Amino acid sequence: MPVEFLGIAATNNGSETTPRSGAAFDKKYTLRLARAHEDHGWDRVLFAYGSGSPDPAPAAAYIASRLDRLQILLAHRPNVSYPTFAAKTFATLDRISEGRLTVHFITGGNDHEQGREGDTLTKDERYARTREYIGIVKKIWTTREPFDHEGEHYRFRDFVSDVFPVQQPRPDVSFGGSSPAAYVAGGAEADIYCLWGEPLAKTAEQIEAVKAAAAAAGRTDVPRIQVAFRPIIAPTEELAWERAHRTVGAIKARRSYGELVTKGHNGQAATPQNAGSQRLVAIAEAGERYDRALWTPTAAATGGAGNSNALVGTPETVAQALLDYYDLGVDILSARGYDLLGDAIDFGRYVIPIVREEVAKRDAERAARSTQTLAAVTG
Repeated sequence: MPVEFLGIAATNNGSETTPRSGAAFDKKYTLRLARAHEDHGWDRVLFAYGSGSPDPAPAAAYIASRLDRLQILLAHRPNVSYPTFAAKTFATLDRISEGRLTVHFITGGNDHEQGREGDTLTKDERYARTREYIGIVKKIWTTREPFDHEGEHYRFRDFVSDVFPVQQPRPDVSFGGSSPAAYVAGGAEADIYCLWGEPLAKTAEQIEAVKAAAAAAGRTDVPRIQVAFRPIIAPTEELAWERAHRTVGAIKARRSYGELVTKGHNGQAATPQNAGSQRLVAIAEAGERYDRALWTPTAAATGGAGNSNALVGTPETVAQALLDYYDLGVDILSARGYDLLGDAIDFGRYVIPIVREEVAKRDAERAARSTQTLAAVTG
């Protein structure tokens, strides 16, 4: 199966290790970073969401109108707009991008962050709302006749949109979460199920949970699996590990001064509320290194905030580590360095080609085995 690479479409140059140098929405930097991804082999970039951050939808439209190939993953929280409005926004953006949009629905795992924009539902209630929301958006994208909706969270009458996506029957829906409620909602509705980077054995367990949830929802297909990492690469193993330890030092220094800002996490030292971050913290407490290259101190330093487990090593080592996940059934690999621009270029130059070449070999070998098996059966 083909492999895809997802990067980050940050609107400024700040990260967990470096304060931003300009405005929250820096047009020149946003375009420069997106163009670096397009020019260096990435498939799509994520426009993330934060309660006080620049609105990702117009930022995505800005990039889509200036680049020709790069695909867009737009993060959206259902609490911030009604699904009828959101469905039109997404369809319009798919038109602007000429069919390059995927929508990532964020349920929200932190009560404090959700409350910043007036969301007072419990986490399980939010997952139920997200599932209803996604179903409405899908129907709006694909229905040409007015319809009514009477649900737990949304009610409307006689709605029909006049703008439809380029992609038929609709754009893909992306979803993430590691709690039982998340598996239920995402297993039912997601085309792509997103996980944070964990050890291989635990990732395999999560993949099976997603498959089981999809089957329980009556699906005959299963979501594609995406896994996210923070790569730290260098020409030699020694240099990569030196860089990794410097990175953790920089994260801790920013945290100690109260400067750390990460998506979906309020920077507090308290135990995280969302299951995904809790899992990252527990994994970090159990050990620093797993499998071929997974390293947890970056997650520990942020309190399990978001995508925070690292892959450390030479480009060859990191590529082989990513291939281990591909062999589990992961075909979308999300990667974001701490030097957003420089790491996007280096990862695209030195890691992506190795992974693509090895995946092509695996696919060719698999096809050859299938042909031999068919010949043996029919011969």
